[in-house]
Amino acid sequence: MMLTVARKELTEMLRDGRFRATAGIFLALLLGALWAGWKTYSDVNREHQLAQKATRQDWLTQGVKNPHSAAHYGVYAFKPKLPLSLVDQGTDPYTGVAVWLEAHKQDDFQYRPVQDANSLQRFGNLSAAWALQVLLPLLIALLTFSAFAGEREQGTLRQLLSLGVRRETLGTGKAMGVAAALALLLVPAAIAGAALLVFTEASDAGSTLGRILLLSASYLLYFGAFVALALGISARSRSPRAALLWVLGFWIVNCLIAPRAVVDLAKRIDPTPSSFTFTTSIQRDLAHDGDMEQFKRDVLKKYGVDSTDKLPVNYTGLTLEKNEENGAVVFDRHYNDLWDRFGRQSRTQQRASIAAPLLAVRSLSMALAGTDFDQHRHFATAAETYRRFFVGKLNGDVAAHPVNRGSPYTRGSDLWAQIPAFHYEAPGLSHILRQQAWSIGILVLWCAAAMVFAAASVRKIQPE
Repeated sequence: MMLTVARKELTEMLRDGRFRATAGIFLALLLGALWAGWKTYSDVNREHQLAQKATRQDWLTQGVKNPHSAAHYGVYAFKPKLPLSLVDQGTDPYTGVAVWLEAHKQDDFQYRPVQDANSLQRFGNLSAAWALQVLLPLLIALLTFSAFAGEREQGTLRQLLSLGVRRETLGTGKAMGVAAALALLLVPAAIAGAALLVFTEASDAGSTLGRILLLSASYLLYFGAFVALALGISARSRSPRAALLWVLGFWIVNCLIAPRAVVDLAKRIDPTPSSFTFTTSIQRDLAHDGDMEQFKRDVLKKYGVDSTDKLPVNYTGLTLEKNEENGAVVFDRHYNDLWDRFGRQSRTQQRASIAAPLLAVRSLSMALAGTDFDQHRHFATAAETYRRFFVGKLNGDVAAHPVNRGSPYTRGSDLWAQIPAFHYEAPGLSHILRQQAWSIGILVLWCAAAMVFAAASVRKIQPE
């Protein structure tokens, strides 16, 4: 009987021209978004590889110069994109894709795609994640709002119950029918996405597979919560119109109102300084940080001399590295405070997902795609660590060679080659699970609560 009900629901949906039209549009948008995401991922990865080779070659062939001048010559560090970024671009269009590493400065990230966006893109970019998080729940609402309310209005619900069909069987069969209709959309999209992933260059196939499985489970929980909630509302509503209003109301709050409201709330709770204020504060602290006179006295005392000219090392190299250390303290203080504020904003949005499941699935989707703020901070920290390493090595080389009056100290490619190329390892799946434990728990809770609500509503269903 359960399969019969499911077959009947699926047959009715497939015969409905409105369902076929909306499903066809949705599938076309989803497949188009997947293709566009894969194209962007492939193009950016290829450009990054070419740029990394070019910047490495430029570094090695920069010629003979003072090592500290080479530190100012600098290099680029490019943030890698993970394969699942073809599904969810997350914060990447806003945070930038590359950072310039040079002496004395911790630069901001450059090349933010959003800076080149036109006025139409203020409404958001079409991505597979957006289609799954916003459009598919709307389709679910349109598929399920009349599941019970429509039967009640037509008088067929009384007939079904009078034939001895159990309410639980009827509810489960209708849920299976809706799930089968959704599968007709999601399975082809999943196959297309898997085919595109085959053509990506994943450095860690095991981690990528784990991310794919967890991402799929997250979206299934999200869809399951919507299906159960909509069926429960339909079972409690006296008319299809009332059911539609309630289901659409929840969709509007969850998908349109809550995301924007929670972002504004997080900014109000943990405000961040403007770019001008942030930069000005750093420059002010750099100008007043560190007592170089005391440093000079300490160096002279350490080597037992009374003049920097008598030092067995290059005093200029020592002061350059001391300035770097002083600057690092300032940069860490300001950037850590800024990043902590952004981190607290992200956690506020995660906590708010208890009122809107989209916030949970969005946070988890970006994390698994490697495009959330936490992983941007992870990369920025790795890039800054590398900057301090290679600048320190070059300053150390200067310090190790006392000044030879009449001829400036210079080095060539033999020293530049001693600086290894920047290499970045993205956080593993275990790190993501720890960071996203709340979002995972909330998605499970939402799905379980929606199923309990649907089951209770179906058990209490009345023909009239």
